Amino acid sequence: MDEAVTDGTSRAYDVIVIGAGPVGENLADRTRAAGLSTVIVERELLGGECSFWACEPSKALLRPMLARADARRTPGVPKAVAGPLDAAAVLAHRDKMVNYWHDEDQVDWLKSVDVDLIRGHGRLDGPRRVVVETPDGETIHLTARHAVGVCTGSTTAMPDIPGLDTVRPWTNREVTGADHVPGRLAVVGGGVVAVEMAAAWQALGTQVTMLVRGGLLSKMEPFAGELVADGLREAGVDIRFGAAAGSVARTDGEVRITLADGGELAADEILIATGRSPRTTDVGLETIGLTPGEWLPVDDTGRVTAVADGWLYASGDVNHRALLTHQGKYQARMVGAAIGARAKGEPVDDAPWGAHVTTADTVAVPQVVFTDPEVASVGLTTQEAERTGRRVDVVDYDIARVAGAHQYAEGYRGHARMLVDPERGTVVGVTFVGPGVGELVYSAAVAVAGEVPVARLWHAVPAFPTIGEVWLRLLETYRDHRESRTGM
Repeated sequence: MDEAVTDGTSRAYDVIVIGAGPVGENLADRTRAAGLSTVIVERELLGGECSFWACEPSKALLRPMLARADARRTPGVPKAVAGPLDAAAVLAHRDKMVNYWHDEDQVDWLKSVDVDLIRGHGRLDGPRRVVVETPDGETIHLTARHAVGVCTGSTTAMPDIPGLDTVRPWTNREVTGADHVPGRLAVVGGGVVAVEMAAAWQALGTQVTMLVRGGLLSKMEPFAGELVADGLREAGVDIRFGAAAGSVARTDGEVRITLADGGELAADEILIATGRSPRTTDVGLETIGLTPGEWLPVDDTGRVTAVADGWLYASGDVNHRALLTHQGKYQARMVGAAIGARAKGEPVDDAPWGAHVTTADTVAVPQVVFTDPEVASVGLTTQEAERTGRRVDVVDYDIARVAGAHQYAEGYRGHARMLVDPERGTVVGVTFVGPGVGELVYSAAVAVAGEVPVARLWHAVPAFPTIGEVWLRLLETYRDHRESRTGM
């Protein structure tokens, strides 16, 4: 393919990528590997939300809590971990995990794969064109011969709460990057960010109060939210279901929250964790006939469906298919390969290493919630199957009955559910809840994405004694259910 062409402040590349988070980096890596000259534009830190304000720092805050919880359930160890967490050490570990909010490593990696970098605010400027305003005031005009990829991710969706804009609320950025432990934290929301950060800061010594309009983890199996709620309450979190903030104000450094039912709550900080919005308000969508601030729907190769000529692609949160870092990176790999194939006139649905289409976004999305207990899920939930009219056999098993669970923790509590398509005999959904189940998520992803027949899963033998032996128990339960139903 053609190399980059530079003429002063005007440059031409095969591919332009806006956004250098993990998604943009993976897309650029794949297009460059396909021989396409590629430039990536980023106005903040390379590595994006995940590296500096989400996945990495949040898990750094959560890991000490989970390790202590596991230790306290292990005979002979509880007295050794009876004291509180060393909050200063945990925050220092978090700082180290995000490289102290410096991105030199990512810059070096981009150089190693021969992808150009322009720091600045990139906006679309018509078909195949991007204009970049750099920090030093320079304006650079870019033209793409083949494709532009928008990988700008998402940001916290702020609810319409009177006074919220005056109290300096925490979002995922502030809650994962805080340099001190607040005495009291109010968490508005009941999703993944809400439960994980409630667990982390309660363990660090904060008194956390959650205001949850509906249920916890409402998009997952109901037992997941119930078991996580039990764990949070046991840790000391005050969960108020059916509660909503009517208005907020900050007085003398304290956040005063007036609840919708007339009650009041005081906190030192308030975390808003009620959902995400696409980062598309200022990327020039209006120059190509799209509406700023909206999601970018795509086909299975990542092409934005509302744009003619197929030159605009969107990967990651911004396309609203699966708002998870690992899923966005998966999309980016597929999309980058699809762009490369099309540039060479090759088909995208017939490649040596698999078709360049993002099928897993709809059938096999893995997720782990790093609370105590953990939640791991892949594929359909019972509610999704019912809503779509999909017939499934539901198989439940108490993980505490597995020998490996007894070895893992005394008084283990957990639950497993497997959904089976009775006509095809394949697993279409799995949810595990319990200490240590996060490591089971890949085996579930393989079963669902690979459409492995249940008859073959019998020959995937789990090691004894591990929690993974729950797979065998689920299969046995399903076999017994089928035999009793057919009278065999």
